[in-house]
Amino acid sequence: MNEAWKHWEGHIVNGEFRLRQYLGGSEDSAVFLTERGKPQPQKAAIKLIAADPASATLQLSRWALAAQLSHPHLIRLFHSGRCQLGNVELLFVVTEYAEENLAQVLPQRQLSPAEARDLLDPALDALAYLHGQGLVHGHLKPANIMAVNDQLKLSTDRLWRAGESTADAHKSGPYDPPERATGATSPVGDVWSLGMILVEALTKHLPLWKRTDQAEPALPQTLPAPLFEITRNCLRRDPQLRWTVAEIAARLHQISPQPQAPAAVTSLGKPARPRWIVPTVVAALVLAAILGGSRLLHRRSESEVRSPSAMEQAKPQPAPERKPETRATEPATQKAGDQPQASSGSPQPPGFPESEVQRKTNTRHPQGEVVQEVMPDVSASARATITGKVKVKVRVQVDAAGNVTAADFDSPGPSKYFARVALQAAKRWKFTPADASGQAASREWVLRFEFGRSGTKVFPARVAR
Repeated sequence: MNEAWKHWEGHIVNGEFRLRQYLGGSEDSAVFLTERGKPQPQKAAIKLIAADPASATLQLSRWALAAQLSHPHLIRLFHSGRCQLGNVELLFVVTEYAEENLAQVLPQRQLSPAEARDLLDPALDALAYLHGQGLVHGHLKPANIMAVNDQLKLSTDRLWRAGESTADAHKSGPYDPPERATGATSPVGDVWSLGMILVEALTKHLPLWKRTDQAEPALPQTLPAPLFEITRNCLRRDPQLRWTVAEIAARLHQISPQPQAPAAVTSLGKPARPRWIVPTVVAALVLAAILGGSRLLHRRSESEVRSPSAMEQAKPQPAPERKPETRATEPATQKAGDQPQASSGSPQPPGFPESEVQRKTNTRHPQGEVVQEVMPDVSASARATITGKVKVKVRVQVDAAGNVTAADFDSPGPSKYFARVALQAAKRWKFTPADASGQAASREWVLRFEFGRSGTKVFPARVAR
């Protein structure tokens, strides 16, 4: 089915939404990258499903209801409707674009207990809001726990009204509660699903249980004591014995956070902030743990990254000592991909708005071709996950005035987060204007960023023509 959906790439839905890239799907649905808004279009996701005449109107009404919801930890729905591609009748819904989801992380590594607590806070907050609206998520699984601009959000394209009978009860999945077999939906059904996700997040495995038995799921004894208690009370087979979202939140906040070692640099992700968020906001926010969300989604396998030691309470903390960002130089005429010797540079304080980022005039490059370089904005929490080096190569096109007119990846590296901050920095570099003869009016450079725990180095190399 992947190829069947993929051939729709390039088509336009509703005269507005171009299907730019097939992101994934199943036999009866597909998700594509698209754009929305003018004059500066922004990335969005568009989901297509078969237009079943028996349920199409009901599905559209559900999407219309979800579009009216407003919560920082719920995916926003922008547009929905009917469309036709070729001779196929489809329904479509346009939502926020999520860079990553939990299902992409868990095959690589399990979460630490502190990260699991950081996941629970925003998820519980979103579920409490839904349940208060008389709705249930009804389809919680790792793929539906997403990262949008460094914030954790739950999907909203398959919400149900509490008590509504599901039409797909026969398709019960591994995260669905036992009562799903009867078609029942309820807030405590979401609690069961959250418990299953929590166990898998901490161990990389779902708990053992059989739908045909009445025994409770077998929980690993390796789960930390407070989270063991929470998961045990989420996974009660009797729905009436399960904890509510409010009870889970109350127990979660009784857990005393462990002390955290000082961060290497000050940043947007100060020690006072939740463990796996790398947002662009000031240091101390109300309910910072709830506003945390997607730091784990920027982490990789243990062979690539290592998680920090623990979480601190969400309150303002004194700024730790800054360590310098560094950058390295290469001969201006060196070909992309050569391995230069690095040299240290001036400190670069990460985590400030763009207007406050230190921009340095480079006088050490041969021929002085680099006039202004901007170091990537990297949070302490993200930097603390690095083991070894994270390398990103960005190729930039430079016009006659010395401005970067285009930037794209030569090699994005293993982390979408570090790739993103590298690309953002590369776009703000400046080079010397072309000479009077017009030679080298248009130039091409490759900027190789190397992120380490102690700082960032940049190796600029002009591409020989």
